Amino acid sequence: MPKPSRTVLALIAAGLVAATAGSALAADAKVLNIYNWSDYIADDTIKAFEKETGIKVRYDNYDNNEILQAKLVAGKTGYDIVVPSAHFAKTQIAGGLFQKLDRSKLTNWGNLDPALLEKLAAVDPGNQYLVDWLWGYVTVGINTGKVKSALGAMPLPANPWDLIFKPEYAAKLKGCGINLLDSASEVLPVAMIYAGKEPYSKTAKDYDAAKEVLSKARPYVTRFSSSGYINDLAAGQLCVVMGYSGDINIARQRALDTKSGHDIKALVPDTGATLFFDTMAIPKDAPNAANAHAFINYILRPEVHAALTNKVFYANPNAASKKFVKKEVAENPTIFLSPTDLKKLTSPDAVPQDLRRVQTRLFTSFKANTK
Repeated sequence: MPKPSRTVLALIAAGLVAATAGSALAADAKVLNIYNWSDYIADDTIKAFEKETGIKVRYDNYDNNEILQAKLVAGKTGYDIVVPSAHFAKTQIAGGLFQKLDRSKLTNWGNLDPALLEKLAAVDPGNQYLVDWLWGYVTVGINTGKVKSALGAMPLPANPWDLIFKPEYAAKLKGCGINLLDSASEVLPVAMIYAGKEPYSKTAKDYDAAKEVLSKARPYVTRFSSSGYINDLAAGQLCVVMGYSGDINIARQRALDTKSGHDIKALVPDTGATLFFDTMAIPKDAPNAANAHAFINYILRPEVHAALTNKVFYANPNAASKKFVKKEVAENPTIFLSPTDLKKLTSPDAVPQDLRRVQTRLFTSFKANTK
């Protein structure tokens, strides 16, 4: 048999090196980078996904849409899945920041509630880019004992937002702590509702009414937090919060678990509040899009989606998950809202970039307590 030439041997060696390198790259690709809200996942979701797939997950947190927006606009985030709220995602889709979903890889898509898909289609026509993670609403949470003690003979107002925005109440509650979300896009729509304006108004002049509402409340706001308020409400260090419905219920559960004696309650304002839908999306430059699809499909399993709801007390969009949701969670009227309460809430909407800047300037001035 003729011996192979040195050239042939060199080519074979090069091929082996290339194959080895390819294997190494394939191994490196068994990763997934997720950027999600804090306190927004079940204890074993990531661990179970890693065990089943062999994909190693890097899981980072943020606590408001503005932080995520800044990262996405800057580009090259390194993340494969992000979880924007729908009213932010609408402009992010228009800006080309996400890639379209490959529906052929999402075999559990049929578990999603068609009614919620229709709502989401208002910001994502054809449901091409977004998959609902969980949903809830911005509302008032209270420590019932501390509020009653601070108000004395004053009864709770018919409109829970008065506890924050009406000086007669807020002045009495400042001493036990009032928290607002640290997010212009969450606070401004609520202030607009309180002022009798459309929460996502496209008219800049309308925001003067929100500015007036906020300026009256500012002397009594003791903290701005979009995540830390959970533990502080549970521990009795705050008595009134503008917060996310599920977070307030997390605080309630933590108070029960620690036997602190604090009774935490989420309220549903008759006068209105804002709904939100937090969604999974794949950034345009995601390095591991296939793994992202695998994770999204995993979340869409009924028992996995139900586990999120059971842990963080937000409703999920998975119609098939209901039988896996704990009875006490499913029957909590501040998590799964009645049709009557749901009608009180405003669906999310995007505002143009110029009005987002108006919101940001107004909120920054409000926090700094400047005119």
